[in-house]
Amino acid sequence: MTLEDLIQSMTPEVYENLKNAVALGKWPNGQALKEGQRELCLEAILHYEVAADVPFDERVGYVGGACASGNVDKIGRDDEPKPLTIQ
Repeated sequence: MTLEDLIQSMTPEVYENLKNAVALGKWPNGQALKEGQRELCLEAILHYEVAADVPFDERVGYVGGACASGNVDKIGRDDEPKPLTIQ
């Protein structure tokens, strides 16, 4: 079975269970995720979101809104550098 086959066979319920497991660090039965499982689950989640056309603002890791200055161009950088003041 390829990764693509696995993602295509995932149900929304499995997707939600994987998201909860990553967020809590444990499976629905309470067993802790083993080393490497969190990364694999997150990878499956991200692939599923692309395959299922999950809206960007509902995807894992989405950060909405503008920066506090409100002065950001299209690629997310301030237009003018601001000096750093060490106190």
